Amino acid sequence: MLKLLKDLYNTEYINLLSHNILDNFTNFDKDNFILVIFNDEWELRELKQRMRHISSTLYKFLPQDYTKSISILKKVFLSMNSQYSLENMIFQDFVEVYGLDDFEISMDALTCFTINSSSEFAIRRFILKYPKMTMNTMKLWASDKNEHIRRLASEGCRPRLPWAIALQKFKENPEEVLEILEILKDDTSLYVRKSVANNFNDISKDNPQILKTIAKSWIGVSKNRDWILKHACRTLLKNSDREVLELFGFKKNDTLCIHDFVLDTNVKMGDELSFSFFLSSSENLGKLRIEYALEFLRLKNKYSKKVFKISEGTYNEKSKNISKKYSFKEISTRKYYEGKHKLSIIVNGLVLENKEFILL
Repeated sequence: MLKLLKDLYNTEYINLLSHNILDNFTNFDKDNFILVIFNDEWELRELKQRMRHISSTLYKFLPQDYTKSISILKKVFLSMNSQYSLENMIFQDFVEVYGLDDFEISMDALTCFTINSSSEFAIRRFILKYPKMTMNTMKLWASDKNEHIRRLASEGCRPRLPWAIALQKFKENPEEVLEILEILKDDTSLYVRKSVANNFNDISKDNPQILKTIAKSWIGVSKNRDWILKHACRTLLKNSDREVLELFGFKKNDTLCIHDFVLDTNVKMGDELSFSFFLSSSENLGKLRIEYALEFLRLKNKYSKKVFKISEGTYNEKSKNISKKYSFKEISTRKYYEGKHKLSIIVNGLVLENKEFILL
């Protein structure tokens, strides 16, 4: 059975949290706090609902003075932050809900709570309420000595951060975001560079030409910058954007052919779909990006497409055998439906072959 993310918030974590709060706030009603947390609705709550329930319960049991409660929570967080990451986002959630009227105290708290965790969700509420002040603060964070705070400067202003409120203003015009990414483009930390790449990838979904222009001016400057660009352009590459494919050297090979494409005609739910094919060319295959696309059957006979990479590299031979499997085992992020599905083979952005199969 799949382990659910919401179960990260369990008796062990709540007991540890309660113990640490009591160490720093002697008036804390530990027993009643735990009773309120694990109320009759606890099992029905999902991850973010549990997070919000814990932070709002903290508010009831801590001093009603926000400055005092944050002082306590900072001490508690620092005593727990080496053990937990995702779970400790209750601290940022507390700031998001109860700290919007205390900008300076909340900014300081979020820089504390982002260490070994992340304040990327909470900061967005402040961007919406105090756009100029918050973005100016994040520009300062982009030069901080701590990589977690520098990453927050990028991750927090992603236009399309998953699980978070979209920043519509930056989807329409990411100019202020680009100022932060410019500061971080050569960051020494891979952790930060990944965030920069993810931010650019977000930007590419609404403003592809902006990323293309930047990519053309940055490509080849350094290995780190090339890595950022490749990761940033992943959606454009999966969309077979010819301009971006050419930029990374994935050119058309007019002599490239696909042979002997074999695909299971049926696959049972929970089993693996197998397929194989043979690529050949009258000259060396050269630099190839080899992918396959699955068109999943959805409700009402609609389809959704997902592209998966098989391999990528420079091949100094004239032919290559490829075999691959895709698992239809149950996962929490995708629901499968019985019926006709489709699989396509894509090389350097060109669909070379496609076939249908039945999921039973």
